[in-house]
Amino acid sequence: MLELAQDELKNLGKVWLLIFVSLSYCYIIGKIIPKGFTRLVAILPVIILFLNLPLNLTSIHFCGFTSFFISWLANFKLLLFAFGKPPLCLDSPISFPLFLVVSCLPIKIQHPPSSKNSPKEENKDNPDHKSLNNSYASTKNSHILENNHDPVHKSLNNSYPSTKNSKILKNSHDPDHKFQNKSYPNPQILQSSQKLPWNYVIKTVLLALMIKIYDYSDDLHPKILWSLYFLHIYFSLEIVLAIVAKSANFFLGLELEPQFNEPLLSTSIQDFWGKRWNLMVTGILRPTVYLPTQEYFTKIIGRKTALLPAVMATFVVSALMHELIFYYLGREEPTFEVTWFFLLHGFCLCVEIAVKKYGRERKWWVPPRWLSGPLTVLFVVGTGFWLFLPPLLNAGLETRGLGEYAVIGGFIKRVLE
Repeated sequence: MLELAQDELKNLGKVWLLIFVSLSYCYIIGKIIPKGFTRLVAILPVIILFLNLPLNLTSIHFCGFTSFFISWLANFKLLLFAFGKPPLCLDSPISFPLFLVVSCLPIKIQHPPSSKNSPKEENKDNPDHKSLNNSYASTKNSHILENNHDPVHKSLNNSYPSTKNSKILKNSHDPDHKFQNKSYPNPQILQSSQKLPWNYVIKTVLLALMIKIYDYSDDLHPKILWSLYFLHIYFSLEIVLAIVAKSANFFLGLELEPQFNEPLLSTSIQDFWGKRWNLMVTGILRPTVYLPTQEYFTKIIGRKTALLPAVMATFVVSALMHELIFYYLGREEPTFEVTWFFLLHGFCLCVEIAVKKYGRERKWWVPPRWLSGPLTVLFVVGTGFWLFLPPLLNAGLETRGLGEYAVIGGFIKRVLE
């Protein structure tokens, strides 16, 4: 078993060496080829390579995180890079090390290079560029100007809190939005709350207890076991990303974008997907899918209505990317249950947005948090049991994952001896 683990580590090293070489090539391409279709053609082989690299890994942990960071996040960032958009293209060129880490990881640049011209002068004729810039952390004393008529736009923008002394202009007509803004009373509070050591210590201890509880899985009710799997996914992602964040901060002085904001406290589907769950995916889907789709449909059906097909398009792309990652993990033909999960949530989010807008105009009753919160969590967990978890369980990923933990435990035991 340990020999297989050593072979997997060698494969992991080869994969990430190819990633390093490929991103170095892209950095050079960015220097010699102007943004646009020509640059896209030049980096297209890298995008195709990144889609194939996870197939060289069999470990669900190595394969899962590599496919998520590279096949999804890095590829989408390279698509933006081809057309000269953030996060890999800023007002001033970024250094090579910064290009590498921002490409591979959900990095938030706290102090982007300043340009000679002010942002207002540069972007006053380009609203799309202004909204994209607002997706990333701005410098001191900046202001986030939100679109009061686009609730999805607001929630996605708030996924990236700005730096010290920033001011968030709230929508006073949306009680749910006001509550969501209160969950971000100050960007520094948000950042520090996600870095409190005891928070991660508790989640690490709980994760270890869950792994131990799996030894008695035959005696547990399936629904209880599935609930543990949900928490396992959540805790694992947050702990691993916290380790990566600390490393990025130590070596480069950078800070990882917030990944989760206590999703179990969500008060609506919009709150869950826009502000609390997997925020770096929200951030990368916004400029690559949501904004272009909204811009296209604005010309046909108007801006206020265009956000609905933009939301659905975003969930469709997210569904396809999850199907791809599930294929990497299980190497089985997709059943498209995951696709239906995201289509259902996208449709329900569109309904929620429309009902909120219609209800605000007529001053309908707004459900209190103590009611909307449990209903939201129940909906997410219930649909997850129905459509999201079965493909993972059918591929035997829980058994493989526990086997990998056993290998790690055996390795640590040998080292200590």
